[in-house]
Amino acid sequence: MVTMITVLRLGHRLGRDARISTHVGLVARAFGAQKIIYSGDKDEKMMNSIKNVTKEWGGPFSVVYQKNWKNVIKNFSGVKVHLTMYGIPIQEIKSEIRRKRNILVIVGGEKVPSEVYHVVDYNVAITNQPHSEVAALAVFLHKYFSGKELEKKFKGAKLKIIPQEKGKKVEEVRK
Repeated sequence: MVTMITVLRLGHRLGRDARISTHVGLVARAFGAQKIIYSGDKDEKMMNSIKNVTKEWGGPFSVVYQKNWKNVIKNFSGVKVHLTMYGIPIQEIKSEIRRKRNILVIVGGEKVPSEVYHVVDYNVAITNQPHSEVAALAVFLHKYFSGKELEKKFKGAKLKIIPQEKGKKVEEVRK
């Protein structure tokens, strides 16, 4: 059974969140999610940045905008996981969530509405300290995939990195 992970980024704000929202999308893609949905303000430039990374570095990965996050959660058929500092610690719940195959991972932006905590299946704590949604998403996906996401091969990539001890080496992918 194939795992499908979609990330919902709550409350993107134009002019304020472009960098952090871009990083949420980049982490979602690199760490094994297949899709990200942004709510809040529509930001074509930010979304195009992630689409361009996917075009150059491979996928599959899609980026979509939905103004109303409530409809996304309501209409999602699968398990809804909200990453927070107030929930059940990831280390206590990861085995149960790992058995799920269609997951909506919800990360905040501005103050997360209290309603979110009540409409999800799991509120998962990635530490009980204030932290970044980017870090929380990376830790969650790393725990979910047991580190196997670090070996993921991306289809359709035009570029690839050649690992080396010093310096940077990027090559075009030959087809």
